Amino acid sequence: MIKESISRKVFRLFNGLLMIFMMIICLYPMLYVLFASFSHASRFMEHQGPLLKPLGFNLESYKMVFRDPMIIKGYGNTIFIVVIGTLFNILMTAFCAYFLSRKNVMFKTPIMIFVTFTMFFSGGLIPFYLTVRNVGLYNNHWALILPGVINTYNMIIMRTGFQGIPDSMEESAKIDGAGHLTILFRIVLPLAKPVMAVMVLYYAVGHWNGWFNAMIFLQDRKKFPLQLILREILIQNDTSQMTGGVSAVDQEAIGETIKHAVIVVATLPILMVYPFLQKYFVEGIMIGAIKG
Repeated sequence: MIKESISRKVFRLFNGLLMIFMMIICLYPMLYVLFASFSHASRFMEHQGPLLKPLGFNLESYKMVFRDPMIIKGYGNTIFIVVIGTLFNILMTAFCAYFLSRKNVMFKTPIMIFVTFTMFFSGGLIPFYLTVRNVGLYNNHWALILPGVINTYNMIIMRTGFQGIPDSMEESAKIDGAGHLTILFRIVLPLAKPVMAVMVLYYAVGHWNGWFNAMIFLQDRKKFPLQLILREILIQNDTSQMTGGVSAVDQEAIGETIKHAVIVVATLPILMVYPFLQKYFVEGIMIGAIKG
């Protein structure tokens, strides 16, 4: 058995302490928001310094959040955008990645250069807005789904994953009479589960966190996604709809805990999805680093 040298032990100790420090830096803001959301409003307003536990366990902020019809409506809108948007993203990205992963494709290199070009240059915000408006997508949830239906970076990762599948499997399927759609859906996609899991996570998180396009293209508040409602509450400091009936003195205090409760409500669902995809995540994300 080889004994570790003193320098090696010091190095491992330093690494461990550094990781613990980084973990605290990343974890504490989330715990602060969670503790604040469960705290009593008046005690939270009076508190100064680090927050290490809820200040008087209280669910009043969450009750007010879920009594607000706009929060419920925003949840529904966001779930629709995430589910339908991610489905369209995965399908369109898979079609494009499969096409560009085949070896005998005419003009493959020029097409790939043209596609990659879009990663670095765009038409600008105003032409983007005018295009969406002119095709009739303004004030419509599809304006948040269709314009970004294929992410070039994600497509390149998926294409790389498809290229790792042996050609012999495709050739055997063709001998049995399978067409390209059959090969894609019955052979390629099932064998590329790690990549697909990463793509689902990337696209779903992007839709869940998206608010800028919604701010530009949506005018009807009933169509606002949850993140746009969250922005109104945090930046515009608008909690009046939730604190109706509360005295003016208490509105400021309860408004602060409501903000933290809304952050928890808006963040928790997407955090709960990650553990189910974690086993695929590392394997899928490494594909792009191994072969490009």
